[in-house]
Amino acid sequence: METIILDVPTMYGDHHVLEVRRILLEMPGITEVYASSCFGTIEISFDPTVLDADAIKTTLQQAGYTETMAIPVESATTTNNDSSSPPYFRHTIAYKQTGSTINFEQHVPSAAHALWPCPGLGRVSKTGETDHA
Repeated sequence: METIILDVPTMYGDHHVLEVRRILLEMPGITEVYASSCFGTIEISFDPTVLDADAIKTTLQQAGYTETMAIPVESATTTNNDSSSPPYFRHTIAYKQTGSTINFEQHVPSAAHALWPCPGLGRVSKTGETDHA
């Protein structure tokens, strides 16, 4: 038995892990597959008399799991021409079907609400009681 470890950057979710395991375990000679979407790696144990490492790599490449993911670059600029406005972290994505750019922005006014607007994650206070200290 031989074991190889491969990087698979496009296996970023558990649904990809299931598909990668299915693809690999259908190949003759593969005995064990450990796939981690967290680390983007696969550890594959196989019989070298039945299958070689290049065939495994080719299969994963044909399935699209060995390609490097394109990561969009974030722009810290204002959306208008007003240079007096402070720049903010701007998430931009272009959709092919709309043919335009859509921007999203959220201002969080208080450091106490870092995960706002998640219910129950604000400051805890007792209502109806006064502090007599």
